[in-house]
Amino acid sequence: MKTLLCATLSGLLFGAGLAISGMTQPEVVLAFLTLDSNWNPALMLVMGSAVSVSAVGYALARRREKPLLDARYHEPTARQVDLRLLSGAGIFGVGWALSGYCPGPALVGAASLDYRALVFLAAYLGGLVLYETIFGRIPAAVVIKPGDG
Repeated sequence: MKTLLCATLSGLLFGAGLAISGMTQPEVVLAFLTLDSNWNPALMLVMGSAVSVSAVGYALARRREKPLLDARYHEPTARQVDLRLLSGAGIFGVGWALSGYCPGPALVGAASLDYRALVFLAAYLGGLVLYETIFGRIPAAVVIKPGDG
């Protein structure tokens, strides 16, 4: 229960940060990704702030034997750059550049029933299932069992 509460609070804080910084508005993101007279560096400042805060958090976490709400840290184990990583990053970047959305801001936008965010999320979920099916990680029919996640 503590883990769920912590995850919920973290998600709400993340969403609030996106909303306050304007990153839930695709126009702001696209203004950064388009290098013309309307270029807006706001996204770079938000990302720089996020990386700085994360770096401090990781530095503090390394001093602890285990996290507060779990028995161990769950760090990524993959260390190689492969086709799956490169193609996923490429698809993510193209989708972000075309729509101005990535999953976090799209969820915030969907909560306000912004049709652009709803279309993005539908396309994102469809692409996720298609991508995972192609790479054989999940079956074509995605089944979520009670207690998963």
